[in-house]
Amino acid sequence: MTSTAERYRTYQGPALFSMGFRPFFLLAALWAAIAVPIWVAAFSGWLPAEHFNRDWHAHEMVFGYLSGVIAGFLLTAVPNWTGRLPVTGAPLMGLVTLWCAGRVAMLAPDFALAPVFDASFLFVFALVIAREIIAGRNVRNIPVLALLCVLATANLLSHLGSFDPDLALLGERIGIGVVSMLVALIGGRIVPSFTRNWMAKQRMAPEPVASSRFDAIALGVAAIALSLWAAMPTHFATGLMLTLAGVLHLARLARWQGWRTHAEPLVLVLHVGYLWLCLGLLLSGMAILPLGVVPAASGLHALTAGAFGVMTLAVMTRASLGHTGQPLTAGPRISAIYWLVNLGAALRVVSPFFPDMYAPMLAASAFAWSGAFVWFVAVYAPLLLRRRVTISR
Repeated sequence: MTSTAERYRTYQGPALFSMGFRPFFLLAALWAAIAVPIWVAAFSGWLPAEHFNRDWHAHEMVFGYLSGVIAGFLLTAVPNWTGRLPVTGAPLMGLVTLWCAGRVAMLAPDFALAPVFDASFLFVFALVIAREIIAGRNVRNIPVLALLCVLATANLLSHLGSFDPDLALLGERIGIGVVSMLVALIGGRIVPSFTRNWMAKQRMAPEPVASSRFDAIALGVAAIALSLWAAMPTHFATGLMLTLAGVLHLARLARWQGWRTHAEPLVLVLHVGYLWLCLGLLLSGMAILPLGVVPAASGLHALTAGAFGVMTLAVMTRASLGHTGQPLTAGPRISAIYWLVNLGAALRVVSPFFPDMYAPMLAASAFAWSGAFVWFVAVYAPLLLRRRVTISR
């Protein structure tokens, strides 16, 4: 029987469609680089604000950009989890085309079929992943499949805004909650694992603490908190649970000893991305509690611009190097991606605290955050489009 590695080696088609991460990481990064400036331009009055509004921006970040990154990651990881053959060639082209059709459809004002084009991708992709996980009897990753199905349903809800704005906002919150749980669940595997591998090579001890019941408790509390936030976003109990989840995940992050990885940005950035998740949970909880010191937008963007932006770029930069045979290290060119995305996230989180400076800080945030993705494309496109290309770092 042909192995996953053999399928990759014997693939003779375009290099871009030899592995799932190649087209999806590249195109998702391009979309992130484009979509945020489109929204800022509409916010500034340069584009039709009635279409490219806040709802369009939120949708294209959560269900546009992130769905592409999730697809690239899972299409690359699932064959390793299940031992089944990877999706390559024409089937991969079909999935990519479906995702692209959704992005183009969402650009068109008053296009009645846009929800159909957009929503179909996540449902089709969930079926593909379900087939692989079930056929491979990969019980451990059933929660990942369940979260993917919920994300597809949340996207469908987000399209119901013309009938009921509350349903669209519910879909948006569910989508953000699902991606937060994916960061917590998958991040909880890869961050300590990659940290442990790097420390072993450096002969550093002690290594990160192994997964234990504490991790399960932290994940459970986060799931409850995010579910409450989706259903009751302003309730006092929601604020308490989000704050507790933030504290628990900060403790979880501390057990991985990320500060000791400062010599290798490729590892350190994973800890920084997870730190944004902790801050997002904390700030979102504090925004609900009757303290009046944290704007709700700050907590929201600590999760989205911070945790989602930083963690996805951390995974994209590392996976693209590892799966194409490049050295797992980040020099100045790759590190610049991390500086830009973190700067953009930080500016977006603090901007609500300075209403008089909000507009210029928003523009600066968009410039830095989108610039990180522009630079990702500039540095990584040669690696993703061709076979075994060594890039200078």
